[in-house]
Amino acid sequence: DLFSVTDLQLLRLVLLHTAWEVGSAQVRYSVPEESKHGTFVGRLAQDLGLEVAELVSRMFRMVSSGRRDYFEVNLQSGVLFVNSRLDREELCGRNPLCAIDLEVIVDKPLRIFHVEVEIQDINDNAPVFPVNEKNLFILESRRPGSRFPLEGASDADIGTNSLLTYKLSLNDYFGVDLQKNNEQRKSLVLLLKEPLDREETSEHSLLLTATDGGKPELTGTVQLVITVLDANDNAPVFNRSVYEVRLLENAANGTLIIKLSATDLDEGINKDISYSFSNSVNRNLRNMFSLDPNTGEVRFKGELDFENISLYELQIEATDKSAFPLTGHCTLVVEVLDVNDNAPELAVTSLSLPVPEDAPAGTVVALISVSDRDSGDNGKVTCSIPPNLPFRLVSTFKNYHSLVLAEAVDRERVSEYKIVVTARDEGAPSLSASSSILVAISDVNDNAPAFPQPVYTVFVKENNPPGAHLLTVSASDPDLRENAFVSYSVVERSVGEQPLSSYISVHSESGHIYALQPLDYEELQVLQFQVSARDAGLPSLCGNVTVQLFVLDANDNAPAVSPAGSVRGSPGPELVPLSAGAGHVVGKIRAVDADSGYNAWLRYEVQEPGAAGPFRVGVYSGEISTTRALEEADGPSLRLVILVKDHGEPSLSATATVILSLVESPQAVKWDSRPRGGSEGPLVDMNVSLMIAICSVSGLFVLVIVVYVGLRCHPGPEVMCGPGKATVVCASEVGSWPCSQRQSRDLCVGEVSAKNDLMVFNANFPHSAENKDKEKHQAMKPNLCGTVSEDILFFMLFESF
Repeated sequence: DLFSVTDLQLLRLVLLHTAWEVGSAQVRYSVPEESKHGTFVGRLAQDLGLEVAELVSRMFRMVSSGRRDYFEVNLQSGVLFVNSRLDREELCGRNPLCAIDLEVIVDKPLRIFHVEVEIQDINDNAPVFPVNEKNLFILESRRPGSRFPLEGASDADIGTNSLLTYKLSLNDYFGVDLQKNNEQRKSLVLLLKEPLDREETSEHSLLLTATDGGKPELTGTVQLVITVLDANDNAPVFNRSVYEVRLLENAANGTLIIKLSATDLDEGINKDISYSFSNSVNRNLRNMFSLDPNTGEVRFKGELDFENISLYELQIEATDKSAFPLTGHCTLVVEVLDVNDNAPELAVTSLSLPVPEDAPAGTVVALISVSDRDSGDNGKVTCSIPPNLPFRLVSTFKNYHSLVLAEAVDRERVSEYKIVVTARDEGAPSLSASSSILVAISDVNDNAPAFPQPVYTVFVKENNPPGAHLLTVSASDPDLRENAFVSYSVVERSVGEQPLSSYISVHSESGHIYALQPLDYEELQVLQFQVSARDAGLPSLCGNVTVQLFVLDANDNAPAVSPAGSVRGSPGPELVPLSAGAGHVVGKIRAVDADSGYNAWLRYEVQEPGAAGPFRVGVYSGEISTTRALEEADGPSLRLVILVKDHGEPSLSATATVILSLVESPQAVKWDSRPRGGSEGPLVDMNVSLMIAICSVSGLFVLVIVVYVGLRCHPGPEVMCGPGKATVVCASEVGSWPCSQRQSRDLCVGEVSAKNDLMVFNANFPHSAENKDKEKHQAMKPNLCGTVSEDILFFMLFESF
């Protein structure tokens, strides 16, 4: 009920035609013109092999080559249907093939399909004559068989719908004949069948009907009014009935096309001929061509455009000058030849921008269509882009090209490309057109933050306030936006038994590193850790840098004096025999300083020099000895207050009180039981040379201390070496006196006690942990062999500022 029998037959023809032509393109359909909105064209999704359920998710879209959207796709069913009115004559004119090209694009992955919809002609235009009434004048002397040209009807349809047949109303004198000039042109003439007799009938009124070949047939009519004339019986005759000439479309105004010539067998004024355009030549043609009425010269005087009209037909008459003029007729066919006067045209129909810098090769960036209104080689177009670009052009379908990625791109190297697409035809000379496409490259997180140096070194004096700023680290990331936003953090590890985060912290945005607690040189000399810089990309990338924090010693520890005791190790006053001579060692003050370097270098002195009597204290050894032989007047006992000071700035000190008791019995002092006579010579021949040289080399101050100690031990009845502690102060490359090591070095001097009053400075270069342990626990063994020994110790102290 919805479709007539004719509609169903037409639909079957469309489907058969579609199945026959599907091989010429990816998908090809046919639809009659003037189809209504919603008319079914084809199951596009099914024919393209696409799932209907995925059309929306894959961003199904269709691009038409025309200016209007004549077709639409139902995304729920995948059916292609007519969206707006289709008029084949409006779209394609007289072209035999009328088709609309469609580009179907889907993503994930990106695919392009080409669809061609042919618009089929229907018989919707009736034949039309240029005028409704045509007046003809024919001499009665014209013989049967004479032919008189008529302007036929025109039909805007094509094919069989435009094939016209003519029929003249019933009469005894005239008929119509359709002459074929060639395969493309046909001339309609009025044929005289019987002689005319003006006296019998002076005018004939006939109806000429034109019928096309469509189904159903459509007709058009014109009224022919034929007036029969008397007199002149020879009409002018052209030497050819049809003249064909060719003219370049860029011909100059006034160019001579042809000179026509006609003859008349009559004499006198009946022989004089005048040339003119037939009344059937419209005003536009008269404006483009001129005809000299006397000479028959036809000249061009307008503008030719092959792309608009490639063929002109002019009906020309030659008329004699008789009172009853006769006319001869001919046809002038002007074929316009194409010249390359149209540059190609480019259009970018689709863009996929920006392009991620990690996009793979083959990614489609843009779709480009080209066209040229010229014909032949003048209309053949090639496309190109400049070399040395990471892009290439791929021809996809007819005059369509895809701009695709040819190789990997790097936004940090080139952030955008200006691509000039050039279209050039094959004419001589060739014409070209170009269009610029700006392809932006979008950033991906492919660069980790990087520090300008692999290691940061910082020197911090101990006892810093909590929250003190130590240094600032900075990393850069060449990416953009969040991919370049860097945050800093400390790589957690243990420092002893405490986490690293209890010592220092780093500001996540600025990279400022702060101390969370005061640093103590005596506990921690070097703190090495890593700072991580991480960007905010997905996934995030990070880079690390090593920070070496050297703690510098401050004089924050006063000397600590060991509990009082005699050289024999028992508490109480030191017993001194009255028989002791000058230089007799009666005891020693032992003190240590937890600091390092100069801050741990101790100096001993009597607090009240006037109350020392016959005793003195070694400035650096702390040994208490006699300055002369003792006398009873020196008293039974003597109280000495010893001041122990370090060399720090400011200096810190401590005091020790020593009580000396003078006794007569030498046996009471066990360590001094042997006589010290000049006959046996000195038991210890000790020479100490101290040389300090301060040199300046490349900004470094070098303090060189060379200590030479010569020890010779002679065998005796009682040789004992007493233990003791000496402080070995070392300096490293990171600053002044930054570390302290304590080692027991006992030097045997042969009589009572071991010499342990040497303070040695040596260069503290990096040691392994094993070597450090050995140095901490290894003691210098006392020399008990009784032979002469010479030890030369070289210690160097490097201090850099």
